[in-house]
Amino acid sequence: MLFRADPWLHVIAGCMSSGKTDELLRLLRRAEIAKRRILLVRPDVDDRTPADYAESRSKARYPSVLVPKGEPVRILSLARERDVDLVGIEEAQFFDVSLSRVAETLRQSGRHVIASGLNTDFAGRPFGAMPELLALSDEITMLTAICVVCGETATRTQRLVGGRPAAIDDPLIVIGGFEGPAVETYEARCLRHHEVAPPRSARGVVSNDG
Repeated sequence: MLFRADPWLHVIAGCMSSGKTDELLRLLRRAEIAKRRILLVRPDVDDRTPADYAESRSKARYPSVLVPKGEPVRILSLARERDVDLVGIEEAQFFDVSLSRVAETLRQSGRHVIASGLNTDFAGRPFGAMPELLALSDEITMLTAICVVCGETATRTQRLVGGRPAAIDDPLIVIGGFEGPAVETYEARCLRHHEVAPPRSARGVVSNDG
């Protein structure tokens, strides 16, 4: 088994529609040319594409394996079983926070790790395992998108439910959106046009002051 002499952790981060998956897949294809043995994993909550491949918005595809989002430790056994020297991790924000320890173990074993994910959630809060992955990384690629409102640089992910900004207490993870009138969509927004609605639990409360 021949691994890199200089294993490292590369984190690709950014908001929705910033090209994170395309960049990850580009690097994996580049690694293939260098004869790397590659494993790409995704959390099992990401059901937007079939389980056997990851796909970007530009329709680029790469073979992948689904791993339970609460058990990223399974990535270690997959890497050993498949005798790989490079592990790609797509949608890293959805994994349990222990993903950072898994990435560190992979790196210490001589493997190169490339993790891609949203750095913040729809409310602008640090998302899942991403903050720790970014802190531990040897290399960071921070990507931006274009704000759909004004056309300026976007760094935030806007969640809309029924065409209106999601509330701060809405569920953190909803893959694929809701059905019916409350259709959920996501947009790239700049900081100025990023909106988060007040808590739903606080709406409709009647004051007792008269």
